[in-house]
Amino acid sequence: MIALVVGMVLLGWFVLRVYREPRRLGNSVLLLIALGVTLIGVLHVDPDSGLATLALLVIILSPLLVLLLAALLMVNGVQMVRREGRRVANLLSFGLGVALLAPYVLFVVALVVKSPWAAGVLASITLVESYFGFLLLAFLLYSLIYLRLPYRPGMGAIVVHGSGLIGDRVPPLLAARLDRALAILRAEIAAGRAPMLVTSGGKGSDEMVAEADAMADYLLAQGAPAGAILREDRSETTDENLSETRTLLARYGIPTPVVLVTSNFHALRTGILARRQGLDATVVGSRTAFYYLPSAILREFTALLVQHKWTNLVISLALAALPLLAVATYSVE
Repeated sequence: MIALVVGMVLLGWFVLRVYREPRRLGNSVLLLIALGVTLIGVLHVDPDSGLATLALLVIILSPLLVLLLAALLMVNGVQMVRREGRRVANLLSFGLGVALLAPYVLFVVALVVKSPWAAGVLASITLVESYFGFLLLAFLLYSLIYLRLPYRPGMGAIVVHGSGLIGDRVPPLLAARLDRALAILRAEIAAGRAPMLVTSGGKGSDEMVAEADAMADYLLAQGAPAGAILREDRSETTDENLSETRTLLARYGIPTPVVLVTSNFHALRTGILARRQGLDATVVGSRTAFYYLPSAILREFTALLVQHKWTNLVISLALAALPLLAVATYSVE
């Protein structure tokens, strides 16, 4: 009963934090902890419930589920390489699939060599993988919630972030962002407002024109008013998209808040970065091809891990050291 009460309190705290500022990565961790404590409370209150049976079934089948997930990720990695080319970013899902198999391989090794140190290494890797698995699950759950937060109409500008061109052509991923921006613009115009459209993106080494120009041409071809488009053609990263957009908005006296339009997998990190830069902005996401999502989500997750690299490194080293210290202590005794 206590766990259930604590879980409900934590969920209430989560709702309050999201209401005050949804663009916090800590919200995702709090959400998963709150759900976990609440689940423990529910199972304790009614251990014979169908939920308890489901939880027990998941625990029993979890090794098979992990193996299945590893296989699906590796297949997706192969698909990404075939469709998008051989780049490190496109190998993330394949790499995660291989990493998920590591504890099973070490488990077999530990059984064969019958060494406590092999068991200790297995436990260390499992703990570190569990930590990152927890963070990834928290990120996924909160990303789904973040994408469904209500859009606030009446924005000063609609900013579309670039995602790369094919020569001078807008690819489907970027076209989806531009189409979402156009839908928002038309809704604002129908309500009697006239926000500016900002296309944000510079010229990459493999691109014939700046992304901002290709995006503006696409919007014009779809019927957007020429006088409503501003071009930010200097940025190369999301951070630069945001900082250059702030400068552009200030130059033209465009008020905030603004809405940032990106792909659904990129929405949460974009919001977090906007908050760090002090930009008053809402983020909306456009749809992404399903095969592209695993690698794209892993790229976003990896970027957030790097953003908090020292915290994650210290926690990982501490978790990895615990089993090895236990084995060393046992060996001395």
